[in-house]
Amino acid sequence: MKVIESGIRDVEQGENVKVVMPVNIYECELGDDVFIGPFVEIQKGCVIGDRTRVQSHTFICENVTLGNDCFIGHGVTFANDLFKSGGPDASADSWIHIVLGNAVTVGSGATILTTKICSGAVIGAGSVVTKPVLVKGVYAGNPARLLRKL
Repeated sequence: MKVIESGIRDVEQGENVKVVMPVNIYECELGDDVFIGPFVEIQKGCVIGDRTRVQSHTFICENVTLGNDCFIGHGVTFANDLFKSGGPDASADSWIHIVLGNAVTVGSGATILTTKICSGAVIGAGSVVTKPVLVKGVYAGNPARLLRKL
């Protein structure tokens, strides 16, 4: 059995970053004043913007960019492999890149399965986002729908 230790490795970080252990964070970038709660995984190629907060038990898959001043609630899942062939795809070339603008709020338990969420959008707790969010507003449900513009 090969045991791989979790922790923090190969992370570029700004000033005043706070991380509550245990976490698994590797080959990514954390901006200034970022907060990462316990039991969070942030995979390679991710960029977490300045003053963004990621609460506990959140999973941020490869190649996700979170803008500045975002709030990611507890237990949020970002998924970049959409199983287009009917099952897991080992080829990273077919995975999506996920980009959140600035000041995006994602409620606890949400699942993000889309390429873009625009700046200022609010995603309700437990929502499943399957299509790009291009209009600033409040979105909720499964699949998430625009409830009102902001």
